[in-house]
Formats: sequence, structure tokens, C-alpha cells
Amino acid sequence: MTAQASDRLGVGIVGSGFIADFHTRAFRGVRHADVTAVCGRTESAVRRLCDLAREQRVGAPAAYADVREMVRDPAVDAVWVTTPNHVRVETVRAITEEVASGRARLRGIAVEKPLGRTVAEAEEVKRLVEEAGLLHGYLENQVFAPGVVRAHDLVWSRGAAAAGSPYLARCAEEHSGPHKGWFWQGEKQGGGVLNDMMCHSVEAGRYLLTPPGVPASEWLTPVSVDATIACLKWSRPAYADELMRRYGPEVDYRGRPAEDYARSTIVFRNGDGDEVVAEGTTSWSYVGAGLRLSFELLGPEYAMQVNSLDTEAKVFLSREVAGRPGEDLVEKQNAEGGLMPVLPDEAGAYGYTEENRHMVTRFLDGRAPDEGLDDGLQVTRLLMAAYMSAQEGRRIDLSDRGEAAKLDSFVPQVAQGTWRPGH
Repeated sequence: MTAQASDRLGVGIVGSGFIADFHTRAFRGVRHADVTAVCGRTESAVRRLCDLAREQRVGAPAAYADVREMVRDPAVDAVWVTTPNHVRVETVRAITEEVASGRARLRGIAVEKPLGRTVAEAEEVKRLVEEAGLLHGYLENQVFAPGVVRAHDLVWSRGAAAAGSPYLARCAEEHSGPHKGWFWQGEKQGGGVLNDMMCHSVEAGRYLLTPPGVPASEWLTPVSVDATIACLKWSRPAYADELMRRYGPEVDYRGRPAEDYARSTIVFRNGDGDEVVAEGTTSWSYVGAGLRLSFELLGPEYAMQVNSLDTEAKVFLSREVAGRPGEDLVEKQNAEGGLMPVLPDEAGAYGYTEENRHMVTRFLDGRAPDEGLDDGLQVTRLLMAAYMSAQEGRRIDLSDRGEAAKLDSFVPQVAQGTWRPGH
């Protein structure tokens, strides 16, 4: 029985990699939904994800190799798109063509970050989905992270209500590097760490600077972007060679590097008419316990701070304990000894559970999610402005219509494979 005739949503997941795994685990905390199908290009990965769904008791999904065939399955009411960036547009096009033709009946589609490798790609994804008449969500998990949401709500209800709106958000995401080879390739991924992870920091900054219940695009008007990118670690010969050993000759950081560090400063004009700032820092060159997410929000008489490695649980393992490498303590784990933070529920802590619950509820209710593809497009525009700023060594004035229009066709040098650090 499909959602058209029941109060449960059948979810088909397109893609069978790392993020799809997180989403599958997150559905343990989502009522009124089942993972009913998984589609991917690698049969073993699809089967593994189907097995995981059964183990977690979040569904008994059918396995598919063809996304068109999957969305025609009457048990699929909505689709979560988690495919790699370079096949994102073709995947969404296939889904929406099936819907437009009447061969598939879907309530909605949720698309992972980033929406596209360029503004043109992001606009194309948004256009295809809207023309198909689908409800749509942008899967940005960090704005659903419980700690971030609760602190944000308290700051606005107590601090901002008494002293005025906040004026500075700082967001950072750092770890030692991605899991798969395509992430490291500028042409396939659309860039390096800026495109891969600054999308999180930019949207988290927009969220923090915006009052609860108000769309960020209505409260914040972008004024300017200033950014820097660099390859601090992975273009060093020994590490470039390590990447090639790990992923093969396609990942060549001696000849075709992507940035492993990025910083951006985005100036907005908020709904009160005040100038506010979102700072973002991301890197693939951070070596610590594992993935570190940090958020700060500052206002006239208050501040908030969240750090994912300030956990409620820790373990200590002495040098006498030898363990094989893994990620059983924290994502992107870099050690198996010493004093280590433990995240008991990473899918929940990072926001995947609340994100999926929100999307499921809105799709069942026939209402647009709070985080939609228009937000994804806005983020992509800001990312491309950051690349342009770093590439040209200047501040990008987004209040200049001519300057803003250049972003529509802009493709970063990193994505073209022509960027060289220090030039």
C-alpha cells in the first residue's frame, strides 16, 4: 500500500554509498516511513544497503540497478537522491521524466548536497523537479542537528528577543579527507573541500542568522563574498603519492590537485536592515579524533557554541591495546588509542534523523519542506562566488547585478582541472 492510500511513506534511495548508509540508519528514528527500494550502479553495495535496512528494521527494500525502473515501483512514494555529484543531473532528469510521463507516481524528491557542481547544474535540477510538480527537499543535515537547532531556538527566543538579532555566525567542518576517489577529483566532484563541505557551513550560517520559522532567503540578502582556497597537505609529494596508491591514477594531486582548505566570509543584509556576517572554514587536512563540526553564533549580549567532538561519552585505550583501523567511535576516525570521543548515535547527532523525519512528515502532509531546492540553489551561488573570489583574488560584490550574473556560467578552475595551488 503506497502513501497515496496510507499514512506511511515508501522511500526509494538512489545511490548506495556512505551518505545512503547514514540515511538508512537514520530511518530508525522516523515513524510513518519505510525504505522500500535501493538503486545503485554497484550490485554488492546495493545488496549491502538492502541488508542494512533489514537489519535496522527500517524496511525490506527491493534492489534496482535502473533508477527509472525503481521509481515505477508502486511501493516507492518519494526518492532520496544521494548519487555522486557528476551524475546528479542525469539522475534527477531520469526520475522527473518518469513522473512527467505518468509512469511513476511520487509525492516528493529530496536531493543531497550540493545541489549541483555549478549554478547552471543547480538551476537545472530545480527546474526539472518543479516542472514535474514534485514537492522537494534539500538534504542539508546540519540545520537539523538537535544541538544546533536547540541552541539556535534558545538564542533567538531569549538573547535576540531582549538584545537584538545576532550579527556573526562561524561554522566549520573539518576531517582528514573523503572516503571515495571521486570526491578528490575536481572534475567529478565540482571542486575540492569548498564544494564538498563549505555547502554545509554556508547553509548552517544562513540558518543561524535567521529567526526560527522564517525562510533564510527572505531574511538574508547576500551582499559580498570573500574567500581563500589552498592545498595545504595533499599536494605535498608524499601525500599526493598516498592518494594515488589509495585511489589510482585518476586522483593525481601532483598534476591535478583540488583544494583541501577553504575559508569564506559572506556579508548579508538582514531583515532588520543590519549588516551580518557568516564565516566558514572547511578542510580535508584536519587530523584529530575524527570529523569535527563546530558552530558559533554571536549577538549583542549573547553567544552560542556547538562542537560535535564535545561528546557525552569518551573512552581511553592505552598503548597496550592494539586495534585495527575503523570508524566505530566517530566518523573519519584517525586513531584507535588514547582518549577518544564516542558518538553513540552519529546519524542523530549530525541531523540525519531529524532531517528525514521532517521530509517524511512534509511529503505525507503534502506541504513543502522548510529546506527546499531554492535553498540548495542559493548555497551553490554563494559557493561559486567563493570560488570566483579565491580564483581572482578579490571580493565579489553580489549587489552588482553584472557581477552576480557572471556566476550563472562560472566553472571554477578546480572543476576544470586547471587550478594550481599558489597561482
